[in-house]
Amino acid sequence: MTVKTARAITIFVAMFFAVLRSQTAGAAPPSSDGHRQPGQSLAIVVNCSNPITNLSFSELRKIFLGERNHWPNGRRIVIAMLDYGPERRTALRLVYRMDEDGYQDHSLRGMFRGDAFVAEKTLASPVIMRRFVFNAPGAIGYLRASDVDDSVKVVRIDGLLPKDKDYRLQIDEPTVK
Repeated sequence: MTVKTARAITIFVAMFFAVLRSQTAGAAPPSSDGHRQPGQSLAIVVNCSNPITNLSFSELRKIFLGERNHWPNGRRIVIAMLDYGPERRTALRLVYRMDEDGYQDHSLRGMFRGDAFVAEKTLASPVIMRRFVFNAPGAIGYLRASDVDDSVKVVRIDGLLPKDKDYRLQIDEPTVK
């Protein structure tokens, strides 16, 4: 690849992320008040053929940040993210420890440095997330626990499932009156 081609690709990627950021800013539905709905957890899901059953929170964070690229069985990890909503905000806040702008900057820097070998898959709905994880053996994503079905496998985080008392990935979303 020539330097000119590499520069053109870099400019294209930067413009793509700038347009994406401007389109997704504020895309999530607005909240009416600050009350939390009880019992809403974010389940981390993988393809049923994935041998992983438990991850430490630290391992989960490394996977989502792109610091770990392969599963122990050698398959490439493919990260799936929802494109907006309380589930995405929860994943960004708790797992990435970023807001939307910080995440976009992180992704863009990874592309420029060459650290991001495969971009995350951004999906429009929980149904599409389940279908993607079901069909991609190396996939990892997240769903509201109530959106999980038998087509995907829920991974324990620090030995806990979403229904467990001390599970860390609680969705903090406003209730609608």
